[in-house]
Amino acid sequence: MSGFLEVRAIKKQWAHTVTVGPITLDIARGEILALLGPSGSGKTTMLRLLAGFETADGGTIAVGSEDVTTAPPARRRFGMVFQHYALFPHLDVGQNVGFGLPKTADRDAKVAAALTLVDLAGFERRKVHELSGGQQQRVALARALVHEPRLIVCDEPTSALDHETGHAVMELLTKTAVRDDRAVIVVTHDSRVFDFADRIAHMDD
Repeated sequence: MSGFLEVRAIKKQWAHTVTVGPITLDIARGEILALLGPSGSGKTTMLRLLAGFETADGGTIAVGSEDVTTAPPARRRFGMVFQHYALFPHLDVGQNVGFGLPKTADRDAKVAAALTLVDLAGFERRKVHELSGGQQQRVALARALVHEPRLIVCDEPTSALDHETGHAVMELLTKTAVRDDRAVIVVTHDSRVFDFADRIAHMDD
């Protein structure tokens, strides 16, 4: 099988006896993959390897036939949604979403469009601390989407959310996968996510 994202025997050696991988998998455009496993099994490390925040000790990562194994995060064009949102409390919503965007004439329009995609149109000047947990998660997703990523990786996007809000966040991820033909990888312990996943990969030992 071949896919849009092709991971071949990727691994990370933390110590002589602690290794994540080697892992081989393929993900198609428009697909949502749920990455399941107990704490300490390497799920978050796998996401960080894919996003470029960790350097692999073996194997390859290719997306759209481009080898990105050693590429820095910005060149990979992956959107990362962190478990605890990683929003900047001193910046408003619009500034958080636009963080890292070039200061071009259409910058504000791109931020507004991303917020519209996550049902937060008009929230640009809101303070982060004024938002609910679900709204903060949407801001984190908008920040990933504004860079027009070809793949989105999410670390426990529903873990701190109630049932209804978590369901809404997964619906948004599903919409962006289908609408924009993006692959989405979700690390999770949450069985609610399984209803939205096209496939589930289990990591252990």
